[in-house]
Amino acid sequence: MSDTQFRHGKKRFYDNSKFPRGFAKSGDFTLAEEEILIQYGDTMLGLEMGDLTPENAEEKHFVKVIENPGKAKTKLERIWLKYIQLARGRKRFHTLNGRNKPDASDDFSEDSVLVEED
Repeated sequence: MSDTQFRHGKKRFYDNSKFPRGFAKSGDFTLAEEEILIQYGDTMLGLEMGDLTPENAEEKHFVKVIENPGKAKTKLERIWLKYIQLARGRKRFHTLNGRNKPDASDDFSEDSVLVEED
């Protein structure tokens, strides 16, 4: 990502509470996305929290995207929005069962089973 004006973070970015094994090993991010988060995540977090002030047009646009996610244009912005959703959003839980409970008429107890005797 050498074509960007975005500053590298002062330190490598990790989220050990939500992604303890790393971003890519979580299955939610590719290796390229993981590398972008590690390199630029510290700066993106600082801009989001207001600890850093934007120094160029790309960083100013990033701050606007945080307030209005529909305006995301760059890969950095889309990856950060994806990170926010996965790290701070609700975790989806998939079960093997459906949501609907079976009807009482579908109950197969010993009383309702007909047994033929020879």
